[in-house]
Amino acid sequence: MTMRTSVVLLTCLMVDVTSYTSHGVGGLLSVDGGGVGAVLEAVSQPTCSLILLTDGTTSPSTILKEESVVRGSPWGVGVFEVVVDGQDANETLVLLSHLLHQARQVRMASWCVRVVVVSHDPVFLATFAEWSLKGRLLVWATKLLVVTSLPLPQLHALLSSHWTFSMMNTILLNLEDTPPNLRCGVYTHLPYNPLENRVLRVATWTPRGGLFLFSNIPLFPEKFSNFHGARVNATALPFLPFWDETEGVAPDGSRTKKYRGSDYHLLDTVADALNFTVHILPSISWAQVVSQVVERVSLVAPVYHILLPQRQQQYDFTFTYEYAFFSFAMAKPSLQPQWQKLYYPLTGEVWATVLAMLLLVPPIMFILSCVMVQESRRNARGVGMMVQDVAGMLVGQNLPRRLPRTGSSRVLVATWLVFSLVIGTAYRGNLTAFLTLPKYPPRAETLEQLVAFADRVTMPKYGEEFRKFFKQSNSPVFKTLAEIMTIGPTVKEGLHQALNNKQAHMGGKRSLQQKIAEQFTLQDGSSSLYLGQESVFPGPSGWPIPHDAPYKTQLDRCIMAAVEAGLYEKWSDDMIIHTRRESQRQQRELLAERKLEEERADSARDRSLTIIHLQGPFILLFLGLGLAGLSFVVELIIISFLPQ
Repeated sequence: MTMRTSVVLLTCLMVDVTSYTSHGVGGLLSVDGGGVGAVLEAVSQPTCSLILLTDGTTSPSTILKEESVVRGSPWGVGVFEVVVDGQDANETLVLLSHLLHQARQVRMASWCVRVVVVSHDPVFLATFAEWSLKGRLLVWATKLLVVTSLPLPQLHALLSSHWTFSMMNTILLNLEDTPPNLRCGVYTHLPYNPLENRVLRVATWTPRGGLFLFSNIPLFPEKFSNFHGARVNATALPFLPFWDETEGVAPDGSRTKKYRGSDYHLLDTVADALNFTVHILPSISWAQVVSQVVERVSLVAPVYHILLPQRQQQYDFTFTYEYAFFSFAMAKPSLQPQWQKLYYPLTGEVWATVLAMLLLVPPIMFILSCVMVQESRRNARGVGMMVQDVAGMLVGQNLPRRLPRTGSSRVLVATWLVFSLVIGTAYRGNLTAFLTLPKYPPRAETLEQLVAFADRVTMPKYGEEFRKFFKQSNSPVFKTLAEIMTIGPTVKEGLHQALNNKQAHMGGKRSLQQKIAEQFTLQDGSSSLYLGQESVFPGPSGWPIPHDAPYKTQLDRCIMAAVEAGLYEKWSDDMIIHTRRESQRQQRELLAERKLEEERADSARDRSLTIIHLQGPFILLFLGLGLAGLSFVVELIIISFLPQ
């Protein structure tokens, strides 16, 4: 592709559409190539190319022969001519959609594009407006010039009734007089113009006078830097802490809705910066929220949505102002009965060593007492007595009833006393810690642990998109997660199920924090639910807007300014803190209604050690009693068989 001023034919596609009679207007349009050239030259950039689309009533060469058109398109021209000849209407739409697809390829391959559509048929122009949206031919950076010849009432209706002409970067060059007084008017539609008439005539063109601007409004004006107080449609549903709705009663008795939440405050800030008021359209589901955006009934859905591939096929997103850390909530593990608590304060190696010492010391003491000449045979004690003395010193019961007289035996007793003191103190200290600060069972903190531990993972209805996303992943963990996911329960229902069953509820981290703070906060500020430490995946998020929305740049600029100022984080934190405090206040009021003093007594009892903590000693006692009873029975049997 050359950068010279010569015309380069990028594409030439001859398409047959429904029959049409020109009535000679094509001849009139054949002389207004100068007007097209004047407009293109006025808005030309060094890297601009041109896409020219005609309906066959005007030859493309009529436009391209003008030198000003060539100067306004330094990077070449792509020509798409629709030759009018009898065809079926359905076939017409198929061919036109294919033509616009080819034109979009040219636009996407170019740095800068100007699109010129030449037709005086309002049906053709309306069809082009509809299919240019479906084919995503235009973005705001693409300037569209429509060349036609229509009566003013019909021209006003055409500009006002189609998104392509009213909202996109479009002007209309309308032939208003015939030679020798040839004159063309340049019109644009300002959807948020403070004046009553939103179709403005911004310029005129004549062969002699050239292009003449009527006011300081440029040929392609910026339409969305100021909405002039207009009412803008938006769609949203409650999704705390991002969006919440509360109903109230106005002074006149009518019912009103009040909104709050981090995303609402962000939208309110954007509305203040761009000077518009927000009108929230009623919606009954998230599918309807985004469908109204897709249909361009709503300009934006101001609640964060994660940028999933299947979503981007339906609509675009604003600036990704938030990373939605997807998390899961589960019930905190409760304290389970464990008789091994008597064993936990010391490791197995320590217990084995203590037992070995308990078996080793009594024989040594017996040997020392027997071999020493000072110890008479009458005063010598048996091994059983020495085992009893050693065990008594180990558990801190008492000293031996008869202290040894030899120095070696006394050293051995003193050493054993020091050993027993250290071991006993360490055991009792650790035992107190294990009883008062019990060891809770492990809990799932990562995605791998969640998949291995939970029997089921629930999500609201919008989670179907996430399950499809997980199924398409190459990660075996994500695929396993998709298999155990159940779609349908609300956030509140899912959290209740997670509290009572071996399952989890998945959602945005901030949303789960908000709902737990609202519904599951105890009086002391704690909760019976917890969030996993590891995020399932960090999802860049933004607001859904229609494909190629012309106001995206303005929204992005305002959103970015609010986020960089730290306002969005503050709004989110304030919502969660306010909800947690409100939940605690409500619980305090509930406790007051149920006799606060009695509840405090129950709370004090909850802090005492329960049978769960102390079941080990009771089990040991019952085992000892059973062993003593068995020994007693054996002794009775032996005595009964002994001779009298």
